[in-house]
Amino acid sequence: MKKLMLGNAAVARGLYEAGCGLISSYPGTPSTEITEQAAQYDEIYCEWAPNEKVAMEVAFGAALAGKRSACVMKHVGVNVAADPLFTIAYTGVNAGMVICVADDPGMHSSQNEQDSRHYAVSAKLPMLEPADSEEARAFAKRAFQLSEEYDTPVFLKLCTRIAHSQSIVELGEREEVPAKPYEKNIAKYVMVPGNARPRHPIVEERTQRLTAYAETTDLNREELGTDRTLGIITSSTCYQYAREVFGPQASILKLGLVNPLPREKILAFAAKVDQVLVLEELDPVIETHCRNLGLTVLGKDRLPMVGEFSQGLVAQKIRDTARPWMELEENIPPRPPVLCAGCPHRGLFYTLAKHKVTVLGDIGCYTLAAYEPLYAIETCECMGASVSSIHGFNKALGQDSAGRTVAVLGDSTFMHSGMTGLANIAYNQSNSTVIILDNSTTGMTGHQQNPTTGKNLRGDPAGKIDLETLCRAMGIRRVRVVDPYDLKATEEVVTEELAAPEPSVIITRRPCVLLKSVEKHPPYQVEPDKCKGCKMCMRIGCPAISWKDKKAVIDPTQCVGCGVCEQLCKFDAFLHC
Repeated sequence: MKKLMLGNAAVARGLYEAGCGLISSYPGTPSTEITEQAAQYDEIYCEWAPNEKVAMEVAFGAALAGKRSACVMKHVGVNVAADPLFTIAYTGVNAGMVICVADDPGMHSSQNEQDSRHYAVSAKLPMLEPADSEEARAFAKRAFQLSEEYDTPVFLKLCTRIAHSQSIVELGEREEVPAKPYEKNIAKYVMVPGNARPRHPIVEERTQRLTAYAETTDLNREELGTDRTLGIITSSTCYQYAREVFGPQASILKLGLVNPLPREKILAFAAKVDQVLVLEELDPVIETHCRNLGLTVLGKDRLPMVGEFSQGLVAQKIRDTARPWMELEENIPPRPPVLCAGCPHRGLFYTLAKHKVTVLGDIGCYTLAAYEPLYAIETCECMGASVSSIHGFNKALGQDSAGRTVAVLGDSTFMHSGMTGLANIAYNQSNSTVIILDNSTTGMTGHQQNPTTGKNLRGDPAGKIDLETLCRAMGIRRVRVVDPYDLKATEEVVTEELAAPEPSVIITRRPCVLLKSVEKHPPYQVEPDKCKGCKMCMRIGCPAISWKDKKAVIDPTQCVGCGVCEQLCKFDAFLHC
């Protein structure tokens, strides 16, 4: 049966058809839907792990036990999982293990544009890269075969356009793969130096065998057309751009196995064309390989190292022809991203901005508080960095900063990577104030569960971590909980904890307003006669409030009745409808 499927859904289908028995992941755009879709198959145990390192180790444990497994993450998640990754590359696996990673060229929802192919090269692991949804399904199955044949974890790499585009998929049946027996093997799996040294030559020998495989596999296919003036070596979504720009007559070497790369196959293809173009997004991984083979190629001398490619960009940079496009003549005002109307974080960030507190930020939807009119977040590096950074910040500046600096991060982010930073604060005693924004979900990636919500991936009851008890157990004596909708209480708590002469944690607790379980209150309206045009209400940056004829106006379709604006107005101009 054929079906139109999202690339991520097709990967999930491929994992299912391959007989995968366990998937452990941490949500991150653009990879999230792989695990969410896989969870719809009852035959696969799926879970959200606290972070990507845990997810990879869980998947390894399942593979070690003899069951095919996978872990899923976005590109920056591989950074977190890199520690086990490089060692699992040495130990190998028992049953097949697939590492699904989705890169984000263009940084649609990411803090950098790193290229995950470098991890495959550095860890010396095979990496498959599909160019459409059908390949995503098929390559997921092939990844398990390669994993077991070569005793190695296998990367399956997508990018945003493959993960979030749709194409036709040929559905297959699930293969029920018998579990492989686990056999104790200390020399293979215990990576102390004496055992690790003899494993390294095994990795190198495996790479040689995989390189030979790259020469003959149908994952790398030569598509010679009538036009031999330019030969294009490409992979992933760039293959689609090449076909659209250069047409069916173009000669293309499409690479589906992007690590290790073939040698003879590339040289043979180059010999059949007049000139070679390497078409790849981000870093010149394939291009560098070709140059090391002695080839003169077009590549990053014409194409950018940054951002997403498109058909238009390829046509312009390579053919010097602009693709036709339409322009909307309407003068559309800019619409920067903002915190949602009724977002529980808004009251806290208004308070912090009001008192000119230095705010070290973290990864989450609350990072939007860095924008106008709040301008309340000053750093954002990686998951959990705010907690570690405030310790260093305050150790460097001492009392000059301790009373006017906070770290903020979400409940899911705290469980991901914030706990170790808080342990450092408690252990090495900096007078630091950490604010955990507990909105009862993992908001930025689409409302996934986490260890503090009491529900698992499928929404069933699960173990629930109590943040207050956890923070106290870690050595923090001052732990306060406040409702961020209550501006007066929020201001009092923040003021008191900044003044305290010891480490403290503030938990702002209010569920995300977009959760289906959250009751919405009647919207507010502004009574024009009472509104004095002071613009106090505009300082919170609520998208439900606008300015017209020198008066505040509320959009009732957006307002959720949170009441923060009412608390700011000194003239009682805000009334419930």
